[in-house]
Amino acid sequence: MKNSGIFVLALLLGVIATTAYFNGQSVDRSQVTVASNEALYWQAPMDANYRRDEPGLSPMGMPLVPVYEAQAARKIKGAGVVTITPQVENNLGVRTAVVAFKPLDIVINTVGYVGFDEDRLIHIHPRVEGWVEQLFVKSEGESVQAGQPLYALYSPKLVAAQEEFVLALQRGNRRLIGSAEERLLTLQVAQTQINALRKSRKPTKAIIVPSPQDGVIANLGVREGMFVKPGTALMSVGGLDEVWVTAQVFERQAGVLAEGDQVSMSLDYLPGRQWRGQVDYIYPILDNLTRTVRVRLRFANTDALLKPNMFAQVIIHSGGAQPTLQVPREAVIRTGSQNRVVLALGDGRFKSVAVTLGHIGTSEAEILDGLKAGDRVVSSAHFLLDSESSIDSDFQRMAVSGGRDE
Repeated sequence: MKNSGIFVLALLLGVIATTAYFNGQSVDRSQVTVASNEALYWQAPMDANYRRDEPGLSPMGMPLVPVYEAQAARKIKGAGVVTITPQVENNLGVRTAVVAFKPLDIVINTVGYVGFDEDRLIHIHPRVEGWVEQLFVKSEGESVQAGQPLYALYSPKLVAAQEEFVLALQRGNRRLIGSAEERLLTLQVAQTQINALRKSRKPTKAIIVPSPQDGVIANLGVREGMFVKPGTALMSVGGLDEVWVTAQVFERQAGVLAEGDQVSMSLDYLPGRQWRGQVDYIYPILDNLTRTVRVRLRFANTDALLKPNMFAQVIIHSGGAQPTLQVPREAVIRTGSQNRVVLALGDGRFKSVAVTLGHIGTSEAEILDGLKAGDRVVSSAHFLLDSESSIDSDFQRMAVSGGRDE
């Protein structure tokens, strides 16, 4: 009897203590729910979009996993949201960056070939048919000065034109003299030779053709004794104080090029030396075989170190001055069908979102859609977060709604 009394007393004391404990606590009854033991649906363990109303096998042959009411509610509240503790975040080395507007810096690495400044490249052709009696330049690459003799041409037409000029001088007819002198100039006879003929009044057998400018000889296609006609290309004279470099740029990079873009160039034969120039012209025709666009670059060459047909490494610094929305290049996860970034929502929460990329710069990537200025994205350790978030993210639904769940 005594033991049963003690048991009843202890039971009463426990009830009183329990009542006092709950009376002193603030309980949120809205958080108290009764979980259903019945599965809402079954889904594939490797594809959350594959769902069935009953157990079975996934397309990969794996058993379907049941999803209960509590799990479904959690996914609806934050589909694709991954939550990690600060300790795990620190151990993973998670770094974030702010999405911001700024000018995009694009560097295009390509190759180029040095050539003459074609605005100052002069081709030499005879005006009459005849024979090259003497050639004063023997090989390509020879330097010449303006007025220096290039070749001596014998032509019966030139002899006849000189005789007409002498006859006009003898008659003293100013109109005939002017007409005969104009004909000699048209036939490429130098003014100095015309003045000498005016004094001597004796036609010469061969007419010496001088260089029209300073430069070097290129495309030498004539030898002494050759018979030439007006359509014969004898040689070219080009200046080297400024050169053109023709570079090839791939089709996908051509859209960011603009005339005036700064260019740096280096050559293997002179390591450590760099030349600074700019984009002078972008050719409007795409090469059908290489799928490249030709770009003409202009460089000063006062020391004559740049020589035609040299091979050069070219770096074009392009990118628009207009600010665009950008994220670090390493923050973008590029797949075959989709580009994603991991969005940092705060409080240890992360979520993968689909983005539309624009141009890719040196260290930044342009974002056309999917983010806004001020968002924070993960720039390191994001592959693990993306793989976890992608399991139950619904990118197709987000694309339709035009927003993202947080």
